[in-house]
Amino acid sequence: MQIDETMALLTRGCEEVIQKEELQQRLQQGKPLRIKAGFDPTAPDLHLGHTVLINKMRQFQELGHEVIFLIGDFTGMIGDPTGKNITRKPLTQEEVMENAKTYEQQIYKILDPEKTTLRFNSEWMGPKSAAEMIQLAATHTVARMLERDDFNKRYTTGQPIAIHEFLYPLIQGYDSVALKADVELGGTDQKFNLLMGRELQRHYGFPPQVIMTLPLLEGLDGEKKMSKSLKNYIGIDESADDMFGKLMSVSDDLMWRYIELLTTHSNQVIAGWKASVAEGANPRDIKVDFAKEMVTRFHSAAAAEQAYGNFVARFQQHALPTDLPLVAMASAAPLPIANLLKDAGLVSSTSEAIRMIKQGGVKIDGEKISDTHLIIALGTEQIYQVGKHKYAKIALTK
Repeated sequence: MQIDETMALLTRGCEEVIQKEELQQRLQQGKPLRIKAGFDPTAPDLHLGHTVLINKMRQFQELGHEVIFLIGDFTGMIGDPTGKNITRKPLTQEEVMENAKTYEQQIYKILDPEKTTLRFNSEWMGPKSAAEMIQLAATHTVARMLERDDFNKRYTTGQPIAIHEFLYPLIQGYDSVALKADVELGGTDQKFNLLMGRELQRHYGFPPQVIMTLPLLEGLDGEKKMSKSLKNYIGIDESADDMFGKLMSVSDDLMWRYIELLTTHSNQVIAGWKASVAEGANPRDIKVDFAKEMVTRFHSAAAAEQAYGNFVARFQQHALPTDLPLVAMASAAPLPIANLLKDAGLVSSTSEAIRMIKQGGVKIDGEKISDTHLIIALGTEQIYQVGKHKYAKIALTK
């Protein structure tokens, strides 16, 4: 692959590269680069938003570079303050390590385990003495820390900032020193921390790393970033049917965003897809191919074909799923529909349930309902559907 093609592939989907000319110079040297990306194991499951970075790591890996998947077990106990308006509750060592185990299982659905170096930053941070931590803290001023947007907002609005939170970007930056990283990948919200790594490498006498920031993938709502807490995510451990259905539910505009950041197809293939749509092709057909690609990656080609068949039966022929587990929900009295949908996890709030009913997005046993005050009697056993891909088979019992 020519250097121009390599640069085009590696920078595809990137929000910013600091500095692009440095990356090109290092690639032209023909030596394998050390590519670092860090993940704090603050939750047990990864979703497609996380895979934007992991996909980029895979691209470097396939070009012969050394990929380091860094699990921030030490920083995870501090809690990343990025984007937070309050001090984040630190995790215990036990919680961090339990989550880290699931990360190890999930990342190899994308990365080649034979070509991936797995590291934990407790390896070099754990043995550090108090004096060494003080020396690290002395490399930057409080004023420099307050340049960070979220710290600045909290300071100016009177929100407390704990001293240990200032350590987080310093430790993440020191990780780049310890690993002698040539390139660090991170989300756009991590730019301050990534720059810290660049500065600390200079301080300790190493060439500064190249920084590549990638956008935060929007969730299924097309607005807020993909997040489990916002219930707008697609987990990489979800069933093939759920993953396929959720991908088919995204808007045609959002589809291109997902394709650009998640597909392994070349720029030329993506350009061909866009040209075909411009010439009148149905974007749904491309969405099907993309959904199959994602399900194949995280499950298998056979599972992707099965999920497609199930999708056609369920959503095009309006068939209800027959394999839903029966969930018993206890209640002391008949339950308003909005409360049942919320308690079942099909919506995040009763107000969302009411809104979805008014919009015609709620069905019971395949029949659309419009009564927001509907009361579900005890002893009923029904299939509830919210939107295009959320189902639950519920028996309401006393």
